[in-house]
Amino acid sequence: MVLSAEKLNIIAIIPARGGSKGIPRKNIKMIAGKELIAYSINAGKSSRYIKNLFVSTEDDDIEEVSRRYGADIIKRPSELAEDDSPTIDVILNCLEYFHKNKIKVDVILLLQATSPLRTSQDIDQAIEQFVNGEGDSLISVCELSHSPYWSLKLEDGYLEPNFGRDYLNMRRQDLPLLYAPNGSLFIATPDYLLKNKTFYSEKTLPYLMPAERSIDIDNDLDFKLAELILKEMD
Repeated sequence: MVLSAEKLNIIAIIPARGGSKGIPRKNIKMIAGKELIAYSINAGKSSRYIKNLFVSTEDDDIEEVSRRYGADIIKRPSELAEDDSPTIDVILNCLEYFHKNKIKVDVILLLQATSPLRTSQDIDQAIEQFVNGEGDSLISVCELSHSPYWSLKLEDGYLEPNFGRDYLNMRRQDLPLLYAPNGSLFIATPDYLLKNKTFYSEKTLPYLMPAERSIDIDNDLDFKLAELILKEMD
C-alpha cells in the first residue's frame, strides 16, 4: 500500500485568487497566527506522498506568502481569477503548465485554501484510499448533521415538507444516511480530468471526515469557528 503510493508522482494544487467578496483577501488573512493558505500548504508539504505542491494564483501577495511557506507557483491568467471562474478550468490550466514544463504527473490532488483543518494524515489516507481503490476519483465528504429529508418549503405562505410528510415523522437514525462534499480534498488522474473536466464520476470514492475538520471558510462565522478550533489544537 505505502510503496505503490510512494512510487507515483502525486502533485497537489491549491487554487488561490486575490479577489474575495465575502471576506476580503481571505486566502492570506491571518487566522490563529498564520495566513489562511499556510495551513493547506503546510499540510500538503507534510504529506508522505506529495512530490510537488503548487499554488495557482494571479495575486502577487498570495505568491509571496505561498513561496515563503515552500510552495511553487503557477501564475494564473486573469481571466481564470474572476468570481465565476470554474475551479476545474484552473486545474486544466495547471495541467497545461505541467505538460509544457515536462513535469510528470500521475495523480492530481486539489486542496482548497479555505479548508485549514484538514491534516496531512487526511491527505495521506485519502491518497492511499484512491491509489488502492477502484474509483475514477475521490472526494472528501462529511455526514450531514441535518437531514434534507426533514427540509421544508413555503407554499402559499405555509410550511410544507419537501420530500413528503412520512419523512417528518421518522427518527433521524431511520432516515437514509447522506453526505456532503466538504471542499477539502479532490483526487483524480490527469487523464480522467482532461477527458471529463470534473472530479465527479460514476465511481467517485468518498473520504469521510468529521464535522470539526470539515469547515470550508466562506463567511465570517466560518472564519471565527475555524479560528477557535485551530487555537484549541495548538
